[in-house]
Amino acid sequence: MPGLLGKKIGMTSVFSADGKNIPCTVIEAGPCVVTQVKTLENDSYEAVQLGFVEKKDKHTSKPMQGHFKKAEVTPQRYLAEFKDFETEQKSGDVINVELFAENTFVDVIGTSKGKGFQGVVKRHGFAGVGESTHGQHNRLRAPGSLGGSSYPAKVFKGMRMAGQMGNERVTVQNLKVIKIIPEHNLLMIKGSIPGAKGSIVLIEK
Repeated sequence: MPGLLGKKIGMTSVFSADGKNIPCTVIEAGPCVVTQVKTLENDSYEAVQLGFVEKKDKHTSKPMQGHFKKAEVTPQRYLAEFKDFETEQKSGDVINVELFAENTFVDVIGTSKGKGFQGVVKRHGFAGVGESTHGQHNRLRAPGSLGGSSYPAKVFKGMRMAGQMGNERVTVQNLKVIKIIPEHNLLMIKGSIPGAKGSIVLIEK
């Protein structure tokens, strides 16, 4: 699907025409520059590679400098590929927030906030086992049994246990575009999206 790279600015709220207060996320979407156009003949698939946020040559590796020089664009900090653009794109073209329209729906992909090592109650919503009385004192938030001792005599793969929580790729689908502010490349999307302020997100039609 066609889309753009963007940066999460934060959250705010706007009033709709009927007076409802709508929470929304503000995203700086683009402008993104086309750094490569992939074709069936050369790459076995069709896609458009977009770059977002310029960076200096000294912070760019030699192979990537050659990649950007071939496209005749300045080095870009973030790259992503999108498919099925309605219009034909070529290297050096700039795509901005006007790719989207108000009152349409988009998918947003981001990296969720990392929450470190967490137990099963917070990570998976376990209720905990046992009671808080009758002499037990340290099993309330424990996961309970992980399997039998005789059969299967092992812990099955995929068992919900304590561990690293967050800091993973998350896709939120069908979010409504409330407002577009093209002069500042801002996109106001209804609801929340994954990630901290300043994190990079992908917005797809």
